Amino acid sequence: MKPMDIMTLLVHALVIWALCTAVMGIGMTIMPIDQALIVHAVAAPIIATVVSFLYFMRFSYTTPIQTAIVFVMFVVIMDFFVIALAVQGSLEMFTSLIGTWIPFGLIFAASYLTGFNVNRSKHMPVSKP
Repeated sequence: MKPMDIMTLLVHALVIWALCTAVMGIGMTIMPIDQALIVHAVAAPIIATVVSFLYFMRFSYTTPIQTAIVFVMFVVIMDFFVIALAVQGSLEMFTSLIGTWIPFGLIFAASYLTGFNVNRSKHMPVSKP
């Protein structure tokens, strides 16, 4: 992969993280934390699906499994260093299934499945009437 290919992949990962962070941040200001966590857990795979779809349709520099790993690891690393350590000053968020682990798993699954389906549809023969 060329450096620009890597940068493109990471920018897509950053978009997923930023949108998920925005959902959580806005959610915590307008609703109770339990509801905000549920909204975030629902939004995370939707966000990952849309961003993954755009990535695979336009670029697709990596396989679905590689992309899913990069996307989820980027989110985990940013949550660890930026949110947990820098903003909250605590790793407590990583004790919450609904707050971290479920969204991480859903981001991984959504990214992988989207890439798999987009790649499969790109390689399917087009039938003529």
